[in-house]
Amino acid sequence: MTSQIPSYRALRASPLSLSARGAVRAALAVTASIVALSTCAVTVLAFPPGSSADEVLDEYIVANAQSVTVPAEASTITVARDTFSSVSGHDSFVAGGTNHDWAKLVLLYAGFPITESNVTVFTRWMRQENGTDDWWNRNNPLNNGWGSGGGSGLGSYASLDIAAQNAAKALHGNPGYSAIVAGFASSAPTAQIESAIWASPWASSHYANGAHWSQAAVPVVKSPEGTW
Repeated sequence: MTSQIPSYRALRASPLSLSARGAVRAALAVTASIVALSTCAVTVLAFPPGSSADEVLDEYIVANAQSVTVPAEASTITVARDTFSSVSGHDSFVAGGTNHDWAKLVLLYAGFPITESNVTVFTRWMRQENGTDDWWNRNNPLNNGWGSGGGSGLGSYASLDIAAQNAAKALHGNPGYSAIVAGFASSAPTAQIESAIWASPWASSHYANGAHWSQAAVPVVKSPEGTW
């Protein structure tokens, strides 16, 4: 009878395979790396014991402070500034004292724009009424009867300034001058304003409907002292 030799294989622990042991080692290595990196991050980001962000900034500013040294021979420089002044429209026109200035003054008092078109018509109008060489005659360049004491326009004013005020009042005060006012207010073409003047009751002759009216340029002429 043949005796059977007992097997001890079941009693021995099965050793780990090579691949399994490699996986374990790799996992342990990764874990160790994570722990090491975490420790380094905490070390780098942490402020020194007892220091706040403001304190660290203050220390940096002190350590990197800059200074400027001015030489003893340096001197200051004084810069001269020009002075300037402004003059109102009224005062500048009175100071100018010319026929063109008087036309602008009337436009100013009447609230009309002081444009080339308006001044051109106004100085032509003054020339037809009172000439150019003595446009200031009786301080009444437009032969205006409004406030001058002369209903026919032959009255006089105490000054050219007062005459300008009354000319503006007359234009706005008579409904027959509404087309003139509209023309000056819109700075209309010269022909349009002049036609309104001819058709108005300002002059009984109506300037012969423009036949007694010149479109030539009006020279600049200054009035004598004391007229303004």
